[in-house]
Amino acid sequence: MRFNPKSKTYKVFSALKTGQTLTAAEAKKRFGVGNLSAEASRIRANGFAVYADQRVAGNGVRVTEYRLGTPSRKVIAAGYRALSLGLVA
Repeated sequence: MRFNPKSKTYKVFSALKTGQTLTAAEAKKRFGVGNLSAEASRIRANGFAVYADQRVAGNGVRVTEYRLGTPSRKVIAAGYRALSLGLVA
């Protein structure tokens, strides 16, 4: 793991790693995270598959839930393709 245990990114990652899903409101309330999308990007940059699923809440508001998952074969193949072309280090 490449996250500082005292960071908000680590707290979000730990919650996702246990199978929890997080919305922006939940992350703000539990961890003080103002931009959950940015935290998800940091986790993705460290090699983890973070998925953002949209749903409609009970009050009709569209909400994005983040979860940790397993990347599809297409995503893995694209990564290997990018490596072989020298697009990523």
